[in-house]
Amino acid sequence: MSLLFKELDYRETPIGALSLRRRRELSTGADVFEIKLGEEYLMSSQFTASEIALGNLGVTELGGRDLDVVVGGLGLGYTAQAVLQHDTVGSLIVVDTLDAVIDWHRTGLLPLGPELTADPRCRFVHGDFFKLATSEDGLDPEAPKRKFDAILVDIDHSPDFLLDPENAAFYQPDGLRRLIAHLKPGGIFGLWSNEHADDTFIDRLAEVFADAHAEPVTFHNPLQDNEVTQTV
Repeated sequence: MSLLFKELDYRETPIGALSLRRRRELSTGADVFEIKLGEEYLMSSQFTASEIALGNLGVTELGGRDLDVVVGGLGLGYTAQAVLQHDTVGSLIVVDTLDAVIDWHRTGLLPLGPELTADPRCRFVHGDFFKLATSEDGLDPEAPKRKFDAILVDIDHSPDFLLDPENAAFYQPDGLRRLIAHLKPGGIFGLWSNEHADDTFIDRLAEVFADAHAEPVTFHNPLQDNEVTQTV
């Protein structure tokens, strides 16, 4: 197989065939890591601005120190890395339903894996984020009913474009109210979306949270030579 492209791993999962591949970007000479679910691209290391923004915004809007943070969705690790770059963070739990993704980080197949696994503040949890987030016991299997300063989620493409139809209930007012039970007073819920700001969903958030707003993240897509806007 050409050095310009290599499939690093392939796994069958409950939601479909998952693959990790590395390709060489000829224009820059950089290696690009991509995760696909079937024929659908889930994430690429070529476009990480909004994932990083999710981690940074989620932490910087909080005051205090020794913050406890949850990231729902490990992916390539950029949101988790952004969170850990803040010395105000005391602990980070990263929840992912795909054990393959956790394995790729732990074995070093993904570039950020060694950094994340070496940080004593960071712990991976293999589990269904949506089920944990709406359960009474919450997001830390080792500490039931534990509360967090921030819960940041990057799993579905948007509240209306889901990887699994079963996730839909989480984005409704009842699901969001269940999530609040796992936040400390003044805590923050942050959500990544591949789409522009969704006024309908923002209104739904405003039913549940004291404040709800969207932050657009715009970056250049060199493959299409245009500007792309995603949202936190």
